[in-house]
Amino acid sequence: MSNKSRVRKHHQPAMSPLLRALTFSRTAHEPVTAAMLMQCYTALDAFRRGQGSRDLHLTLSRHLLVSQELARLGLGEDVIAEIESAHAAMVRLDACEHETGSWALEDSDYARLCTALAILDGQLSVASLSEIASAEARMIEGLMRSAQVQAIAEAAI
Repeated sequence: MSNKSRVRKHHQPAMSPLLRALTFSRTAHEPVTAAMLMQCYTALDAFRRGQGSRDLHLTLSRHLLVSQELARLGLGEDVIAEIESAHAAMVRLDACEHETGSWALEDSDYARLCTALAILDGQLSVASLSEIASAEARMIEGLMRSAQVQAIAEAAI
């Protein structure tokens, strides 16, 4: 007879029961989504007044990427073009800062970003914390892949 134990070990779930309950709780949902939106609108306001910063640019850009991932997960596939338009506005804002040293947002780009944040607000109101976490993870994976591709391209030059 074999000395190996025949008792199978049960796999632990990836999340604890408490974390799983919080993930699907609407009570925990509101503070998380409100904080995300507050960061976005604070950044937008700073850019509107010409008082933005690199950190605010990164924050707003990351939240727009989360919105794009939420859309890809099924929460607003029909509005991806508006989110991409907001990304283009962020690229123009970054270029403006490099050229002039100021974070000045044009009126049309401000309107694009307002539209994208309204979309994000709607997505966050219906998404579970699990979906938001999944979108954030996919956003980070995409950024990492992009950094790897850029590093390879720079090494080849």
